[in-house]
Amino acid sequence: MKLSKLTFAIATALTASVTTSAFALDLYVDTKTKQIYTEAGVGRQRLGSFEQVQEGVPVKNGGEVSELRSKLELQDNQIKALEEHAKAGEEEGVVEIKKDGGIEFKSRDGNFKMAINGRMQVDSQMNVNQDLPNSGGGAANNPLGSGYAAGAAGMPATLNDGAGLRRARLGVEGTFFKNTDYKFEYDFTRGNGLNAGGITDAYIRQNFSKPFSIKFGAFKEPFSMEEATSNRYTTFIERNMSTNTFVDNLNTYKVGIGANYAEELWQAGVSLQTEGVGGYNNAYGSNNKFDSATTGSAINSNGGVNRNGGGGDTGWEVNARVTGMPWMESKTKFLHIGSSGSYININNNYKADGTFSNGGVVFANGLGSNIDRSGVLSTANLTSGTKGTAAYRQAEYLTRYGAESALVYGPFSAQGEYIQTDISGKGYKNESLSGYYGYMTYFLTGESRNYKSSTGAWDRITPAHKFDMKGGWGAWELASGYDSINLNDGLIKGGRVSTAKLGVNWYPNQHVRVMTNYIHALDINTAGGTGNKAFNNADFDIIETRVQLDW
Repeated sequence: MKLSKLTFAIATALTASVTTSAFALDLYVDTKTKQIYTEAGVGRQRLGSFEQVQEGVPVKNGGEVSELRSKLELQDNQIKALEEHAKAGEEEGVVEIKKDGGIEFKSRDGNFKMAINGRMQVDSQMNVNQDLPNSGGGAANNPLGSGYAAGAAGMPATLNDGAGLRRARLGVEGTFFKNTDYKFEYDFTRGNGLNAGGITDAYIRQNFSKPFSIKFGAFKEPFSMEEATSNRYTTFIERNMSTNTFVDNLNTYKVGIGANYAEELWQAGVSLQTEGVGGYNNAYGSNNKFDSATTGSAINSNGGVNRNGGGGDTGWEVNARVTGMPWMESKTKFLHIGSSGSYININNNYKADGTFSNGGVVFANGLGSNIDRSGVLSTANLTSGTKGTAAYRQAEYLTRYGAESALVYGPFSAQGEYIQTDISGKGYKNESLSGYYGYMTYFLTGESRNYKSSTGAWDRITPAHKFDMKGGWGAWELASGYDSINLNDGLIKGGRVSTAKLGVNWYPNQHVRVMTNYIHALDINTAGGTGNKAFNNADFDIIETRVQLDW
């Protein structure tokens, strides 16, 4: 039965129950005209309450009239309650589906939301003009170091061409009762079998107010503008070497608690985190690089030591990042600046005889290539040797510092960062490893980079005119940059590299992007250290492409 029919039936019954009863009228007199009225009005004075008298019907007293009025008010409230209950049932039982920007389900009252997100990135790599003069066999050129016997194989003479799936992620995110939100995401290119290493974001966040929130679970460290920017929105296919080496390759998704405060012109984020989710690895940080100049064992790219595989205490870290816009004329004309800092306590584990077992830390990276990710730079494990011997070294903690800046002026933008990591521990004297990058972009079709003040990072690009067969070109962006990193200082000899790169990005619409990058090696120096000697003084060029879909 519909509500309108139910209400009508109840109202009819109530009316029938009182039509034969006497009722009272409030009467008013106009003080000027002396006319009598039944409603209040300007210039009217209340005379009192008068009861209707019918022949043969006894007049009801004031108490009976008051009782009748109370019953009518009670029954009227019951009707209103029925109406509100029926309306609430309709709102909670209906779900809306939105397709603009993704698939979203939500209740009509807005208390519950759930969206399905995902991304797929298909990459390719072609290597041209390769000249690797030290890639032949022999111990001197072996990437594992001179400890290997003469004649041991070196790296291949060329890097590999090919294509692959860089990322394939699927996740859900939403809210409970408007102030509590959550996110869970899994990358099928990172995990395997029962390995939880494919988990990226997995957190619950409580929003105490619009600017302030606290979250628990696995999430990114608040460090670096380029790292805070999703890989869906970075200008180049791969992040720059300093960000990859000092942040991303250490597995930036770690478990802990974080707090964020964000206004329109500035934001601040802090976190206390432990190690990343995933299977056990024998060093903190890596990227499928060699972890030792004497063992040559490879490390899984997920990074981090997880208690599921044993291995002692959990490493932990404290991170902080503050950003702001000292100049903002509009959303397409502004200056962004920021700084980051970290203290990272490293997990080191030893056997009963004092020999190193597992843990430690490795800094290693390639040159921004995304299919053949052969290691070029590597510090090897910074914890090694046996306690009490001259060769014993232990990296106990790291301190990271970062400075960032970005300018947007209409279709033009520029961005740069500097990151430094200091190593402290037994055998070390605060050695500093560092890197920096800078690049410029320009939209030929007039768009501007989209900035998200709540995270101090870049957001989705929406073309002014989507690509179609009626003259829409989508958005076209040109980019050029310089990238440099130095893993040499004191006892650490991981090598140094600098590259130049160009990029062309095409956005047919806000959910599809086609990218092409050209990378040229300017300076590679890995001689006399733990870096890959096969690449020392190499001269080569890489062409990369990506087709991306995300929602």
